Amino acid sequence: MGDISAPIIYELDYSSEGVKDFDSKVQEHVGKDAKYLLHYPTVYIVNDENKEKQFSVYIGETSDIKKRTIQHLTVDPKSRTDWENLAISESSKMYVIGHDHFNKSLTLDIENKLMLYMSSIENVDAVYNRRTNQQNDYFTSHELDNIFSKVWRGLQKKNKELFPVEQIIRDSAIFKASPFHKLTEEQIRTKDFITLRIMEALTRKKTGQLILVTGEAGSGKTVLMSSLFYELNQLSKDDPENLIFKNTKNFLLVNHEQQLKVYQQIATKLGIYSKKQPDLVSKPTPFINNHGPEDKVDVVIVDEAHLLWTQGKQSYRGKNQLHDLLERAKVVVAVFDQNQVLSTQQYWEYEELMSLQHEAQLNGNLMYLSNQMRINSDKATVKWIRSLIDEQEVGKIPDDSKNYDIQVFDSPEELHAAIKAKAQSQDSGISRLTATFDWDYVDKRKPEGEDYWYVRVGDWKLPWNLQLPVDSKTQSIRNKHLSWAEQAQTVDEVGSTFTVQGFDLNYVGVIIGPSVKYRNGKIIFDRQESKNKKATQKRSLKDGSKEYFSDTLLKNELNVLLTRGVNGLYLYAVDEELQQALIEARKG
Repeated sequence: MGDISAPIIYELDYSSEGVKDFDSKVQEHVGKDAKYLLHYPTVYIVNDENKEKQFSVYIGETSDIKKRTIQHLTVDPKSRTDWENLAISESSKMYVIGHDHFNKSLTLDIENKLMLYMSSIENVDAVYNRRTNQQNDYFTSHELDNIFSKVWRGLQKKNKELFPVEQIIRDSAIFKASPFHKLTEEQIRTKDFITLRIMEALTRKKTGQLILVTGEAGSGKTVLMSSLFYELNQLSKDDPENLIFKNTKNFLLVNHEQQLKVYQQIATKLGIYSKKQPDLVSKPTPFINNHGPEDKVDVVIVDEAHLLWTQGKQSYRGKNQLHDLLERAKVVVAVFDQNQVLSTQQYWEYEELMSLQHEAQLNGNLMYLSNQMRINSDKATVKWIRSLIDEQEVGKIPDDSKNYDIQVFDSPEELHAAIKAKAQSQDSGISRLTATFDWDYVDKRKPEGEDYWYVRVGDWKLPWNLQLPVDSKTQSIRNKHLSWAEQAQTVDEVGSTFTVQGFDLNYVGVIIGPSVKYRNGKIIFDRQESKNKKATQKRSLKDGSKEYFSDTLLKNELNVLLTRGVNGLYLYAVDEELQQALIEARKG
């Protein structure tokens, strides 16, 4: 693959003057390779930088770059304000990209991947071309990644601000949740099936239809929902070919503050989310409060539906958020993983959960994603992690160091140092320290006599999530839009399930606190040691009785933390017997 040639990249002012005598200018600057820009399919990027150093970007592909550019400059501004703004700006630039291997399918895939990357860049605040052009197999499809990397490096040489290092982009939370990822065959089948079910519901005027998508952590559910939401909003625009979806109202809800930030950033960049309709991408409670059953919307997509409340709480006066959403939508698409339910307020009684799944299955609306996409390891490693969580057994740690690095550390200091080293390496990307919720933490209130709430083990301590100040005013403003793991100072904090659930980390360090013990060859859970009242308090059941569900909820907490790492899992256990079992597993 190394012998694939470099792309040809030509930069020009995006203006009538810039495109004047285009053919002769290209031949002058490019020479014998000019034919790959003038007569082959090309990909192009129109961009403009504003006073705040933020870029607006349009990405496209064409078989006639000169004709297409003239159309953008003269015709498109008459009907679209985005093209008008680019045309009248005096600072707009354009990059035209050619390659001797480009064909129609490959340029569409390059275009789609450029949208994936550029919509994930912090200082790009708008991406105007928002098609999804994923191609299936074609003659040069195996060359896509190699050619794209060469294209990106070529663009970076021309503008480092607009085209940062690939690894920085790939580590961002927006990138990992982007709708422009190339979907797997399993994801494509699932999305096509869901779209068909939505079409049936809309044409037959069905209401309250539930489509349930299940699958373990890391099986690609978030990317699937992001792609579905984006595509439904594209189809809802005024297009005579899509009359079924025309002017439909589609919403994306998630009951997780950090994940909501990411979705809102994506939707803002793509022109979907706006202050005029703030609940288009929101938490469930505002949506439920703003929409009544008498005025049904078309589609509600719920990511992390296991975080929906199943009893009243604070501003929510209902009894079950999923039931309320079904009353307010023609179709609800819900991603549900019962192994990630973390609090009694989200707990489903067994009979009710079975009824929910049975109804979806009976209607042919229950789908399961089986591919493990997060953990970059072999099957033995996944099996070891799942055995530790599900069977509560500590087996021999498999040797998978070439793919996935599992390490057991002798102290939290060593664990933190290893994670910090990974976080500072550009190759390792975002890596953070996490812990089970076994130390006091109260949001928006400081502890008496101390600056922070701490995770403490012996003489070692580190603040819990989202407490450390940032270095500058600029960084503070920037941090408001970033998830916990992406903020620079959080490498010296400890995250909990409430900040990392739903996110990927390249390497995750987990301090397994005293609520998780090892006795008689089995992992057990001790609710007396947990500080997570949402998991350890009793839950009132429908029959009026109250029960503890802490064994299940604390196991789910461990499940969330141990499945965050893409390339590695670093461990330290406070319980001496569990720590010794892990050390023995490491030696074995």
